[in-house]
Amino acid sequence: MLRGRGLVPFPLRSCLITIKAFPSFIIVTAAQKTLQRAETAAPERKMAENDKIRNEELYVGEIKGGLRPTMRLVVMGIFKKQPKRMVVSLSCEPQDDAESNVGLQVTVSFPDRAVLRNARLAGQWGVSENALSYFPFAAGEPFKMEIVCEHQQFRILVDGQPLCGFSHRLLQLTSLTTLRICGDLHLTKVA
Repeated sequence: MLRGRGLVPFPLRSCLITIKAFPSFIIVTAAQKTLQRAETAAPERKMAENDKIRNEELYVGEIKGGLRPTMRLVVMGIFKKQPKRMVVSLSCEPQDDAESNVGLQVTVSFPDRAVLRNARLAGQWGVSENALSYFPFAAGEPFKMEIVCEHQQFRILVDGQPLCGFSHRLLQLTSLTTLRICGDLHLTKVA
C-alpha cells in the first residue's frame, strides 16, 4: 500500500501513477519508477484431469481426438524478466520420446530474437524455418499465442496479429494428440 508520508519521493500531484494488473502480479509505478510489485494468487488454467505439469515442462496436455483443421490452441503467459526461450510442441506421443513425431515445434529464442518452426518425422528433424517480419515478444510482458490449424498449414498469431505460417509436414493431423509447453515463462491459460 502506498499510504503515509515519505513513501513517494515527490509530490503526487505532479506525476502520473500507473497500475498494471497481470494475472499473477500487480505493478504500481509513479514518474516511471516502480514503487511496488505485489504477487497475486496463481490463476486457474483450463486443464483436463489427465494433463500433467512436470518439473522440466510447464505443461503437457492431451488434445482429445487429435488436431483437425479449424481447431485453435491458445497459450497465454508472462515471460520472466530475463528469458532465454519458450518451446511449444504439438506431438504424437504423451511421453517425450526422441523418435516420436512432432508436427510443429515453435521455439521462441530471446537471445536471437527469432521464432523457429520445425517438425520431426520418423526421428529426424526437418529444415527449420525462421523468417519473420518482426519479433513480437518482450521480457517480463504478457502474451497470447494462438496456433490455428488450417487445411494446408498452421497459422501462428501473437496478441491477435498474424506472425507466421508453417506448412504441414505431418499430414495425419489427428495423430497430433499432445501439447507441450516449456521455457522461461509463467503460464496463465492454456485452451
